Amino acid sequence: MSTWKRDIASGLVVLLPLGILLFVVNWLYVRIIGLPLISNLNFAQLGVPEGLVPITRILVALALIITLILAVGYLMRTTAGRVFEAMLDDTINRVPGLRVVYNASKLAVETALSGTDDLQQPVKLEVWDGVRMTAFKTGKRTDDGKIVLFLPTAPNITTGYVMEVDADRVEETGEKVEEALTRVLSAGFAESAHQIPVEEENPARTDDETRTTVKTNSTEQSGTD
Repeated sequence: MSTWKRDIASGLVVLLPLGILLFVVNWLYVRIIGLPLISNLNFAQLGVPEGLVPITRILVALALIITLILAVGYLMRTTAGRVFEAMLDDTINRVPGLRVVYNASKLAVETALSGTDDLQQPVKLEVWDGVRMTAFKTGKRTDDGKIVLFLPTAPNITTGYVMEVDADRVEETGEKVEEALTRVLSAGFAESAHQIPVEEENPARTDDETRTTVKTNSTEQSGTD
């Protein structure tokens, strides 16, 4: 039962951001094509061959979309733009379900445009006895030699904690940045190539006989005490 739930969650993590991106691009294209500036523009009178009118219309629409993106990008560099973005993030992150799609789409766009070279290596941090959390190295150290980590919240990775910890408390995971971010964005439901064995006790057994099941990526072992 839990396997197909994880499969559905993993599929949604991949397909929903892509679907949202395609929907937004198509929505912008249809709206811009429908603007009077484009729909009422007679390209034939401007000397455009009749066979090239559809392509020209698309190019003009793309030019307007790029102009809109540049205008919004310039706005985000201003104080008003940063305030607007913070308000937008805060509003969407209050809506369950939608915040996961929004943050995943935002991360996908940022990753596609800037790559992941600037993102630091994911690590495990044991914050309490037996409890580990996913964090990311910032590449910085304090004056006394502690490592500076960013510990994101899930599924909203735009918030989190900046932590200064000793190097011996940090455990390397061997994961890629994308794998760790996907797990955080999906609130732990997404599959990972680095699974941690999980022990489950069967509540139907008696106190004197407990069956423990250890699950890994490729094997499942059972034993009776």
